[in-house]
Amino acid sequence: MPSHLLPVASPVSPAVPTQGGPVHDRTADEEPQAFRFAGLRLVHSALRRDLARLPNALRLLQPGEDEKGAALLRHWTFVTAVLSCHHEQQDTRIWPIVRRFAPELRLLLNWLESDHHNLDHSFTRVTTLVRIASRDTGSVWPVAYAIEDLAARLETHLRVEERQLLPRMEMVFTEGSRVGSLPELLDVMHSADGPGTPDALAWLLDGVEPALVERLLADCDDLVARHWPHWQATYQRCTAPLWGPPEAWDAAGE
Repeated sequence: MPSHLLPVASPVSPAVPTQGGPVHDRTADEEPQAFRFAGLRLVHSALRRDLARLPNALRLLQPGEDEKGAALLRHWTFVTAVLSCHHEQQDTRIWPIVRRFAPELRLLLNWLESDHHNLDHSFTRVTTLVRIASRDTGSVWPVAYAIEDLAARLETHLRVEERQLLPRMEMVFTEGSRVGSLPELLDVMHSADGPGTPDALAWLLDGVEPALVERLLADCDDLVARHWPHWQATYQRCTAPLWGPPEAWDAAGE
């Protein structure tokens, strides 16, 4: 399943606080503006991708496939860890600056931060369910539905950030700012003792077009760019068995 660096946002739920003027909606054909906030956008894209894959991967789990069940649990735990680092990057590094220079956004930021806590608790609860399903195939279907419900909740949150906040952040931070960038996200993961750079980068760039990957790696240090081919190959070997051929997990969702 390909990912999209700049996914097209859908209408936002009216229950979410709205601030600011009209927001320009980018389309898939538009050129991204120097990959502004690439780290944030890549996390959004990768979360969408894996939360679509994981439910069907669970449904395909068969009795006796203990190794695959354990691998799915490890991958879910990895996704949850990345989400936690992403929220930490926003709550401790980005939102305080936005509050200072764009105080009119404070209500929206308060809602987003509160929703981060709610989402973190929900992911922790679903982790317990995934742990059970990884060992008991009789429970995979209800757990898969729980992941899909969580994905729908997260989608609302992501749309709010993309439609209401990121366009306003472009007026707060200069185009060359490191805030929200891919290197900053990797630094946050490292300082938080989160997922290592090889796994995190390969996960974030899974499915991104090679030409875009090259431009994104150009923002990272030379060591990262030099080791990227090996990291990518290792990640693909480890994760490909989880998903199976696309026609298999597509059929599982019918």
